[in-house]
Amino acid sequence: MDTYNAGDITLERVREYVWEIPKEDGMGTPARVFASEELLEQIADDKTLEQLKNTTHLPGVQKYALCMPDGHQGYGFPVGGVAGIDAENGCISPGAVGYDINCGVRMMRTNLTYEDIRGKEEELVDGLFANIPSGLGGGGVVEGDIDTVNDVLDRGMAWALDEGYATEADLAHCEDEGVREESDPSAISQKAKDRGKNQLGSLGSGNHFLEVQRVTDVFREDVADVYGLSEDQIVVLIHCGSRGLGHQVCNDYLRKIEKTHSGLLSKLPDKELAAAPAGSQLAEEYYQAMGAAINFAWVNRQLIMHRTRQVFERVFDRSWEEMEMVLLYDVAHNIAKKERHDVDGEEKELFVHRKGATRAFPAGHPEVPGAYLDVGQPIIIPGSMGAGSYVLSGGEESMNLSFGSTAHGAGRVMSRTQAKKDYWGGDVQDELEQEHIYVKAQSGATVAEEAPGVYKDVDEVVKVSDALGIGDKVVRTYPVCNIKG
Repeated sequence: MDTYNAGDITLERVREYVWEIPKEDGMGTPARVFASEELLEQIADDKTLEQLKNTTHLPGVQKYALCMPDGHQGYGFPVGGVAGIDAENGCISPGAVGYDINCGVRMMRTNLTYEDIRGKEEELVDGLFANIPSGLGGGGVVEGDIDTVNDVLDRGMAWALDEGYATEADLAHCEDEGVREESDPSAISQKAKDRGKNQLGSLGSGNHFLEVQRVTDVFREDVADVYGLSEDQIVVLIHCGSRGLGHQVCNDYLRKIEKTHSGLLSKLPDKELAAAPAGSQLAEEYYQAMGAAINFAWVNRQLIMHRTRQVFERVFDRSWEEMEMVLLYDVAHNIAKKERHDVDGEEKELFVHRKGATRAFPAGHPEVPGAYLDVGQPIIIPGSMGAGSYVLSGGEESMNLSFGSTAHGAGRVMSRTQAKKDYWGGDVQDELEQEHIYVKAQSGATVAEEAPGVYKDVDEVVKVSDALGIGDKVVRTYPVCNIKG
């Protein structure tokens, strides 16, 4: 198959796993989708391709607008979307970043094995669920005042270090060392801060979760050794973001941009792509506000990890240091960041928008932590509750093909509304327990919304990333127990 027709959009196969929507009138660049034929059929089943094509109308888009293999319909820009936009003559778009700013993942490794966990799964999942706030609304590990929130927004993980919730090693193994320097708490509204102040250290709802996993497969032993991962090892994966604060930041700036830059908005095919021109006051303010929300999300995940260490200490009656519960890596999704990339032989500074996509810098890149410089940045790809997850390493082709990016998860194939019609939460939990996977959530509806059947095949998503060389398979993990909002 050399072409694929999806309604009035035709994609041409460039090579295996690379499909292109050719440039037409109004498009600044072509658009590309990284997918197998199986995944492409799922990606084409909603408005993903239309949204991707619309993205090419944003001023300053370079090379291609991209959709990763886990792509699905989002707000304005598809989830799984990547765009490098000229930081001098282009724009920045909150809709192309997303509402949950820095909805990212971190993985903590341990020296425990699956045998150490057997028989303690229910005690562990109960302890985690009881001690880590989850679900909609308030409640967090830390309930601070506005001064605390401002400090977190300004200093990120440096605040957690000073307050005793983090170690120097935690910061060293976090993207940007857990501190976005170009942040300004004053760029964030009081309403956003009020929404965030009681949510520091909480999972939220939807697809956010904490999962204890075991390593089942090792694909690249040399890289796995550097990452400190081995077969049968227990790891903990945490997936959440900036909670109500980030959502409010996105909403605030969308409304401001729609009002102030209506002229630009009128030229775009979708108002959800509302963008502020590079160099404008709103572009600068949004970038600073987004940076502050990114800091908030890093601290949120750190506080959850701190509490997780405490729960493991009680369940296994030893210190977290004895269990070597150390951070492998924390990587952000839903961000735009100024980065320098080669564009047709010229190095340019770009706003790289990654919405539901993961940074995937290869070996030797100066922003890769020193411990991983020789093998590339760790990439964490969560699957569904009943499937495996993966750890990848930044691939050699990522800078050429994808602005140093790859997929961020399995990607949905079913809406939450449809999932609740098709699945019953209690049945899903029972079926998972038959597979020795223990799940606790605030409601059965949450479990139904996140049933394994609502997601794409994570193995297929990772196969495409690995084949293209944008994120290389290192290990596969499998769930032991999971808590959700």
